[in-house]
Amino acid sequence: MATVYNGEWNTPLYKGKASFPTGLFINGQFVAGSNGTTIDVINPTNGKVITKISEGTAKDVDLAVEAAQKAFDTAWGLKVSGAGRGELLNKLASLMERDSKELAALEALDNGKTFNWALGTDVSFAIATIKYYAGWADKIHGQTIETDERKLIYTRHEPIGVVGQIIPWNFPLLMLAWKLGPALATGNAIVLKPSEFTPLTALRVCSLIQEAGFPPGVVNVVTGYGNTVGAAISEHLKIDKVAFTGSTLVGRKIMEAAAKSNLKNVTLELGGKSPNIIFDDADLDQAVNWAIHGVFWNHGQACCAGSRIFVQAGIYDEFLKKLTAKAKAIKIGDPFGEGTDQGPQVSEIQYDRIMGYINSGKEQGATVHYGGERWGTEGYFVQPTIFTDTTPDMKIVKEEIFGPVGVVIKFEDEDDVIRQANDTVYGLAAAVFSQNINRALETAHRLQAGTAWVNCVNQLHANVPFGGFKQSGIGRELGEYALSNYTHVKAVHVNLRYTL
Repeated sequence: MATVYNGEWNTPLYKGKASFPTGLFINGQFVAGSNGTTIDVINPTNGKVITKISEGTAKDVDLAVEAAQKAFDTAWGLKVSGAGRGELLNKLASLMERDSKELAALEALDNGKTFNWALGTDVSFAIATIKYYAGWADKIHGQTIETDERKLIYTRHEPIGVVGQIIPWNFPLLMLAWKLGPALATGNAIVLKPSEFTPLTALRVCSLIQEAGFPPGVVNVVTGYGNTVGAAISEHLKIDKVAFTGSTLVGRKIMEAAAKSNLKNVTLELGGKSPNIIFDDADLDQAVNWAIHGVFWNHGQACCAGSRIFVQAGIYDEFLKKLTAKAKAIKIGDPFGEGTDQGPQVSEIQYDRIMGYINSGKEQGATVHYGGERWGTEGYFVQPTIFTDTTPDMKIVKEEIFGPVGVVIKFEDEDDVIRQANDTVYGLAAAVFSQNINRALETAHRLQAGTAWVNCVNQLHANVPFGGFKQSGIGRELGEYALSNYTHVKAVHVNLRYTL
């Protein structure tokens, strides 16, 4: 039997209950893993066990792929019209809206992000994404191509079939929506692995997928560890496409596994070390507000975090003073507490990793301008941290920390900051602050990044593509661009005159 989560909240921000199965979701049913083993899900606020989930294996991935293929062949794919797929996606979005507070509470409990952020950003954006792709489902079409009067040639965009998807722990529900939306809109069947650290919202949505009426096997969720379930999805001969969001290191492993198995199509949304450039003509107060959001949003656990803050020399001291005051005002504590800005990091592993980077910055000679220590006595809380007096070779400048840690670097002019900003293996995002729109746009165009924000940071929309240059990934999430990740293009040639 699959395990069941039963939880109840009685907090200042949310009062309610949740009860749902926490087994593997295969062929429209919740089942225990083939080995009968479970994984503890930990509350990052206090390190205690929230519940247990079923541990999937490679055998369970086989079962999920079999269910997905059967669904694709008999009840989904080209067997269902685009309008029909869109209707089911809209039903799912409506059910998510109905249960939005419960989903936000699960996200806050499981991940450690604040309830208000989970509700106002993660859940609302996830719903918007599902609705957006519901609208695309009946608009997947090709072209008629003219050659000569003897032939009719047209293209079809056909679903790939069974696709594998692996999502991270920093935005569990949102990444689920980013993956499910375009894949379902284009008619694919799915085998998805959520992070073992944050599986609860994915499993709760499985119950909503049942309720919405999706055919069994269209969406399968196999919880488990990356080196078993994730590896099995990446290597599986009957999965023809894999989409992954996570670290660059793991992305390389997935790409290698996909190449060695069946040369499956791969989409990777990977790490970043994003520059945030503040010119001396920027609106200083607004630049500070956005910079705080850029580096400390989601406790710094964002691939697009603006963790390298470049400030022009003329305003450096004043900017740093204001930035420090804002950082000191961040309220750390219970994700369900009134006014809390920052909860814990997602896990003890991630906490230790962040503290390791902070210690390396100290050892390599950087100045801890603010923070740099644990907060509290239990759970995985890290103080918002600002480093100064860094050099380009330091780990805290070069590597993705994925925590509430930023470095503030002084620069002189445009050429100087462009050189420093582009001196990275990553290229996911970048930001520019200037009231001179020509300077801002010219700088944005010179930055080697898939997204460039001007006078804002970390702004994402369901209809705008997101993805990286260099080692920040392959392909794009969101928008019309994401649809191409999940279709084959077929050219059909019709000879109208029959003669050779």
